[in-house]
Amino acid sequence: MRSRAIPVTLVLCIALASGGWLMERGLRGAGSSVAGARLFEQVSSLVREGYVDTLSQGQIYRKSVDGLLHELHDPHSVFLDSLRLRSLTESTTGRYAGIGIQMDLRDGWITVVAPLPGSPAERVGIQTGDRVVEIEGKTTSGWTSDEASKALRGEPGTAVRMMIERPGVMEHIPMRVERQQIHVSSARYAQLLGGGVGYVDFTIFSESSADELRAAIDSLRQKGMTSLVLDLRGNPGGLLDQGVEVAELFLDPGQRVVSTRGRAGNATHEYTDGAPQPWPEMPIVALVDHGSASASEIVAGALQDQDRAAIVGVTSYGKGSAQSLFPLPPTGALKLTTAKWFTPLGRSIDRPQESDDADDTADEPKEAPRQRLRTRSGRVVLGGGGITPDVIVEDTARTPGERDFEQALGKDITKFRDALAAYALELKGQHAVATPDFSVTPAMRAELYARLAQRGVKVDRGVYDRAESLISRVLGAQISRYTFGPQAEFARNLRGDRSVAVALGLLNGVHSPRELLDRAATRQGQQRADSVASAKKK
Repeated sequence: MRSRAIPVTLVLCIALASGGWLMERGLRGAGSSVAGARLFEQVSSLVREGYVDTLSQGQIYRKSVDGLLHELHDPHSVFLDSLRLRSLTESTTGRYAGIGIQMDLRDGWITVVAPLPGSPAERVGIQTGDRVVEIEGKTTSGWTSDEASKALRGEPGTAVRMMIERPGVMEHIPMRVERQQIHVSSARYAQLLGGGVGYVDFTIFSESSADELRAAIDSLRQKGMTSLVLDLRGNPGGLLDQGVEVAELFLDPGQRVVSTRGRAGNATHEYTDGAPQPWPEMPIVALVDHGSASASEIVAGALQDQDRAAIVGVTSYGKGSAQSLFPLPPTGALKLTTAKWFTPLGRSIDRPQESDDADDTADEPKEAPRQRLRTRSGRVVLGGGGITPDVIVEDTARTPGERDFEQALGKDITKFRDALAAYALELKGQHAVATPDFSVTPAMRAELYARLAQRGVKVDRGVYDRAESLISRVLGAQISRYTFGPQAEFARNLRGDRSVAVALGLLNGVHSPRELLDRAATRQGQQRADSVASAKKK
């Protein structure tokens, strides 16, 4: 009797956690539910008693949960254990308790990329390039990022003792840092690029993202910004309501932002802007790439459909679904897809998921024609498969020399990164670089090559020299990071960013969103003409 009660209890718990809809359906189709419960009990019993390896009943239930979610063929519906739930909570709140450092692992040691502004780490004097060699008297050599995070985080008000190794300083430096609540802003970098163009790198949609973006834009406006580049590249999304609030910053009352549709009563909803936008005449370019997903696509889709911004870059990820979180204490939580979302024009940008059961030998299916819709101004926008930009800027293609170098490195890529960081830290200790605008010299590249050889990395010198542009780019970035901080590294990388360059060209001299969209349409038309001409030549 007891073995039969267990699966029945499990079904009941799942029904309650899902809002009761499973229970209601079970009453309407009791016969199939009973048969299903009996089948599960039989298979579970046989596995428990006869499988070659011993499995506890708890393990069987957990594997059953994982199997059920796997069979949904939805990568966004997953069970989160306590550690993954904590990570999700930190990303959606932007808060955690710790000392406030960005860190990386180099040569097997925790290396400080930067202390966060106003953090406990900054207040005690921890600097970019410092190496944390001990925590609470234990060497950190060979630690993983997870081990380092676990040791540095803790309850607010508690202290952690560390030993710091600093470039140019002979002896280790003892540090005692008191942990506190740390908030990571979504608007990571905000700066003027010249010509009245402001730039905001927007990294995630957490619970205060809209307020942080508004504050960043207001600050740039006070410095003379008249147009904006909103960088959503690599932004994985986050909270749907924050995606809506960010879009509302640039829309007018009554304009639709997004709509959601699902089976549960609260899953179907239409979000409409209710307040005037603060900067109605400010031209906006939004940058997207393959890593822009979810709430990023909600914002880009709303601004594109409502003729409010020009979208530049490459087609976004294509995540047109929304998830709900169902706490399941004490083990974790269920993140479950409960709705699909649609842009103001009603298009879904969801990219179909490939089936695990697909036959690799079969001919690849042809992509279905994408939905074509027109905005109020007549612009054509596409549904399905992500947000397609108004102006396409393909990722910078690697040169043959760069590809040959990467292939020659092979599995030694980590040693290459370690050599870059070690050399950059040595230059910092020597005060060898005086300004963030430094040039990477042939002598620097030669020294890096010698250091690679010392680490046992064998790369033909001719192959190395043909990858000069790549070597100079990554070495310059690492020197900037560890000598002047991540802001300087970011600014250096931005100067060679093709999408940003295109955005600047579109914004140069325009005074209204309409002018910007007209210029983007002209650029788009030229791209299409060039594509047709190129196809004819082939």
